[in-house]
Amino acid sequence: MEYKTNVMRILDKAKADYISHSYADTAAVSGLEVAEALRQDPKRVFKTLVTVGKTKKNYVFVIPVAEELELKKAAQSVNEKAIEMIKAKDLLPLTGYVHGGCSPIGMKKPLATTIDASAAAFDKIIFSAGKIGYQVEMSLDDLRKVIDFRLAELV
Repeated sequence: MEYKTNVMRILDKAKADYISHSYADTAAVSGLEVAEALRQDPKRVFKTLVTVGKTKKNYVFVIPVAEELELKKAAQSVNEKAIEMIKAKDLLPLTGYVHGGCSPIGMKKPLATTIDASAAAFDKIIFSAGKIGYQVEMSLDDLRKVIDFRLAELV
């Protein structure tokens, strides 16, 4: 029996198609190391970043692991004057996830989510399954079955 994260259970319940990947038996820490451990193109492997805007609203941005979030573009995409990354200590209470294991699926409460427009170039993208060592691979159409998101230029 393979290990199931809460994210995978949510996807199963929504009848969303996905492939699970594990890198739990590797020393991979950074997104690039995870992409390498899974033998995947880093452009297809995405990381989940949680931010806070000037209005004190929280936002989720999902971008390729090799890229940096451009805060100006991110702020524009959600109509904020400015945004910043949330402090690591605030991540768990806000999302239910630890740093490095944050998934856009299954957060404590739904947050406005924007995925980098580059994701549209791929049949499927790979991102955290909500636990360090586990990733899910799925299409944006299947992802829409479980979360609401939009695409924007973020990097």
